[in-house]
Amino acid sequence: MTRKKILLLSVSAGAGHMRAAEAIRAFADAGGAAEATHLDVMDYVTAGFRKLYTDFYIKLVNKAPALWGYVYHATNEAERDGAVERMRRALERLNTRALLREIALRRPDAIICTHFLPAELLSRAIAKQGLAVPVWVQVTDFDLHRMWVHEHMAGYFAANEEVAFRLRDQGIDAARIVVTGIPIMPAFGQAPARPECAAGFGLDPARATILLMGGGAGLGSLDKVAERLLALGGEFQLIVLAGRNAQALAALRALAERHPGRLLAQGFTDEVERLMACADLVITKPGGLTSSECLALGLPMIVNSPIPGQEERNADYLLEQGVALKAFDAATLEFRVRHLLADPGALAAMRERARRLGRPDAGRRVLERVLAHAPA
Repeated sequence: MTRKKILLLSVSAGAGHMRAAEAIRAFADAGGAAEATHLDVMDYVTAGFRKLYTDFYIKLVNKAPALWGYVYHATNEAERDGAVERMRRALERLNTRALLREIALRRPDAIICTHFLPAELLSRAIAKQGLAVPVWVQVTDFDLHRMWVHEHMAGYFAANEEVAFRLRDQGIDAARIVVTGIPIMPAFGQAPARPECAAGFGLDPARATILLMGGGAGLGSLDKVAERLLALGGEFQLIVLAGRNAQALAALRALAERHPGRLLAQGFTDEVERLMACADLVITKPGGLTSSECLALGLPMIVNSPIPGQEERNADYLLEQGVALKAFDAATLEFRVRHLLADPGALAAMRERARRLGRPDAGRRVLERVLAHAPA
């Protein structure tokens, strides 16, 4: 039997969209029913457009989060046929013709978009150029921005029931919406054993352990946050993930030397699930992917200074579900940590609620739905 060819399209503006696509690809590789290829749309645009979409985004959310929040809300409320929106779409079309040529060469049986940009481009290609490939959209947050919603899509995968409701409210047929959760790597559904994982990293599995995460780009003043937490004293261990931020990693390793046996500093790693398995509490930015990984492993969270926009909306969802607390500055973070470490019962209740919300099989469910509807 010939395997179906699935093309996964994402955008390297933040790590989450890419990780969702890689998760679906991993389920395809494991199941063997599909040949999945993942493309970064930014590899098929001009250098200037790439800089705007990736470098500018990272700088904006790190240096001017309030401005990003304004952009997020303004684009959500913008008139679809307004002059600014028409100009934006024209710029995107001019810079992505190479992507359409690549799709034609690869001849996929179905396309899954984990970012709104390729979904918008392909919606137009279906309407204007007769693109016949079914295109599916995976929303990667617990919020729905209007830029995710486009005509001519084969279907939508929603993170939760609220996102599905909002898709219907935007005019998407309920029959084309499936609540799957957000795809995460298969490893997060395999619940690695804490003692084994702790031994691999030189950690004590019996000690309370806090995991501080800065995302793939290592955003936030991680060394300053870590130093304040370590000043609390107590018996807990601290793991800090600096992502690809080499400067932050160097500062953290210097801090670890001053606190032997209490701080493990890590750069970018493909063993996040094993580090999470060592933790009792995660301090993180509330990205859709990271939050979903924590939920799959039943990990309580403190969401730290969420940026206005999608992170703020994700944080609202996590707080409403009772799986996270919110810290908006260093003092509040210290208070939340002290509170949870002093109340194991509260931590245990948060852990159970998180476990019930987890959807570690989201990637498999997405793939099954797409394959079931792919042309014969």
